[in-house]
Amino acid sequence: EKGAKSEAAASLRRCAKAALLLHSLNSPISQNQWKREIHDLKIELLKERFMRKKMKLCAITELFVQLLLLLSVCNFVLL
Repeated sequence: EKGAKSEAAASLRRCAKAALLLHSLNSPISQNQWKREIHDLKIELLKERFMRKKMKLCAITELFVQLLLLLSVCNFVLL
């Protein structure tokens, strides 16, 4: 639930930035500023993807540890 909320907030933030960027296309902003803004958004997106992959890896590791603990407890009880 917490991850879904942060993902929704990040998605909303990206949409707002994209809307601002599209709005700025109508105003006389230099090409360098456009490129810089797009570059910053791409970097932010890559950071979010990396964090999502890292969280997924942590969740898988936690599940593996829990399974090992369960097997250890079952083994102890059965012996």
